[in-house]
Amino acid sequence: MDTSILVAGDTCPIGRNAPIFRKGNGALLLNDLLPYFDRADLVTVNLECPLIRQESPIEKNGPRIGAPLECVNGLKAMHVDVANLANNHIADHGPLGLRTTIHALTESGIGVVGAGENLVEARRVFTQEINGLRIGILALAEHEFSIAGKDTPGANPLDMIEYIRQMRDLKRHIDYMIVLLHGGNEYYPYPSPALQNRCRFMVEEGAHAVICQHSHCPGCYEEYNGGYIVYGQGNLLFDRHPRKQGEWNRGFLVRFSIAADKTITTDLIPYIQSEDEPGAKRMSTKQEAAFRQELAARSANVTQEGSVEHNWRHFCRSKRYLYFSILRGHNKAFRWLNRMTHFTDWFYSRRQWLALQNIIRCEAHREIIQSIVSDI
Repeated sequence: MDTSILVAGDTCPIGRNAPIFRKGNGALLLNDLLPYFDRADLVTVNLECPLIRQESPIEKNGPRIGAPLECVNGLKAMHVDVANLANNHIADHGPLGLRTTIHALTESGIGVVGAGENLVEARRVFTQEINGLRIGILALAEHEFSIAGKDTPGANPLDMIEYIRQMRDLKRHIDYMIVLLHGGNEYYPYPSPALQNRCRFMVEEGAHAVICQHSHCPGCYEEYNGGYIVYGQGNLLFDRHPRKQGEWNRGFLVRFSIAADKTITTDLIPYIQSEDEPGAKRMSTKQEAAFRQELAARSANVTQEGSVEHNWRHFCRSKRYLYFSILRGHNKAFRWLNRMTHFTDWFYSRRQWLALQNIIRCEAHREIIQSIVSDI
């Protein structure tokens, strides 16, 4: 008997989807996608915000998101087995918000991975035996404002040394290991060179699949060293209506089918979400054909020598003045003005740029900067 694992992307029960989540109407949330969730032996989604009784927002840079506690009804109706909490928003409402989220999920029979009361809990791997196969899910997040500490609640931080230590032990006990990595760059459909290198290394060290989330747009995929890597699968249910951003509303499920002889088949299931109406649904035949063609073209590009570096440099050039403004502490108006006029070019001499380059690029200098800004 084949074992089916379904991995779904960023899920945030806000906007027009929120009342449907509260009512627990899986059919309205997923429409013709619901049978895929129902038939899978194991379903995991990235829960991109805490489920809260009351607001207790933390101080951070960027939006702070929370959804009503009752939205757990929708996750249950979607047949979610395990919620991935390793992301940059799960601690938006502090320890209280994280605790109410974990309590609501576990009380509803939904497992949790990627966050906890401290680093030890956040690092725990979700395991389940299905049809004689031992399945493991490890969830990690890049360092933003959500990360757990030695004695503080939060998400499991990306730490390659710790990853290797865990995999040394897990490889003896797990038949199929999935790594969920919340990282990458928003609205960028390719990996950075460092992200690709990191994901490939994870496969080399024992992961059978590495699924990157967080980019909020469909990315690309590659088969590498016997493993499968996805660089961004898009949002599953994340309504920002009426602020639609094109690719924000497209995504795909990743389904792994593991046969009794442990051969693995991978299938991608495209959909549109929270566009003209709430919920997610399969693309039309024509839309899906075009989407698969785009996805295949990007994915072929990722495996070509030098293409990841080329695409990355082009992307970074497009973000040059946004990041200059962020470094200068500009508000939104000045950021927009800088993108139009490039006025930050007037602020730095060549010597100043070289000094800035050195403290950012050098590991020892960068560690000092990170320690300084962490104490602000």
